[in-house]
Amino acid sequence: MKCPYCGYADSKVIDSRDVNEGIRRRRQCLSCRARFTTYERLQPAGLFVIKKDRRREEFSQEKLLSGIRRACEKRPLPTGAVDRLAVDIEARLYQSGRSEIPSSVIGDMVMAGLKKLDHIAFIRFASVYRDFADITDLKREVDTLLGGGAELVPPTSQLSLIPAEPPMGLAGSERRRRR
Repeated sequence: MKCPYCGYADSKVIDSRDVNEGIRRRRQCLSCRARFTTYERLQPAGLFVIKKDRRREEFSQEKLLSGIRRACEKRPLPTGAVDRLAVDIEARLYQSGRSEIPSSVIGDMVMAGLKKLDHIAFIRFASVYRDFADITDLKREVDTLLGGGAELVPPTSQLSLIPAEPPMGLAGSERRRRR
């Protein structure tokens, strides 16, 4: 491992710890004695996605993450929820033991995850993923989400857009505006 400060090609490991899905190593350069941290992650065997047009493309976590982020844009989600969903889907794909996965399987996994996470993000993703031909297809999907007319209850992990009670200072500020 090259030292990021002086470029010397050798360093010694001072400390190693398991973190998330890898190893964090604290190193010290043998030349300038500077300390730095490296993170090591096991590179899993190649995973290929079979697209709708039968092309094969190497799996990209960045593409998965960008698709989920686009669907969840401007939604009141807890910090890290989108990243956790992408990491969970990637882990399940590698745990399946298959070297080729149809894109439809990945899309269904994303839809299932978004359905639990945020209903609006689910509909946004579904509208692109399922390529709705017209508004009736979209309405049918929303009706399915509603469960045949029942009131839609947001997931417990989803933050509320509108607070249940107005803020305490609101009544006083309204009086001042009226004067």
